[in-house]
Amino acid sequence: MSLPSIEVLEAHHSFPGPYMFKVIGVADDRFTGRVVEQVRDELGLDQDPPYTLRNTAKGNHVAITLEPECESPQQVLTIYNRLTGLDGMVMLL
Repeated sequence: MSLPSIEVLEAHHSFPGPYMFKVIGVADDRFTGRVVEQVRDELGLDQDPPYTLRNTAKGNHVAITLEPECESPQQVLTIYNRLTGLDGMVMLL
């Protein structure tokens, strides 16, 4: 997976501000919890960041959309890196 550069992030997003992450993976509660936990931990939040779930038609996979407030392009890249290695992940957008 090719991550966006800091220059691209700065050109297309205002920081600090919301940034949308989409993660697709296996449909089980543990996967969703791990994804949300990685973002929450990186941002130092006391509660989960806002997110929504959408299951595939057969129910085998789940799409998780998170839109946390990110302080900088570097923080976005750090979150991408934390999410990249998660077990059960199929795609990260």
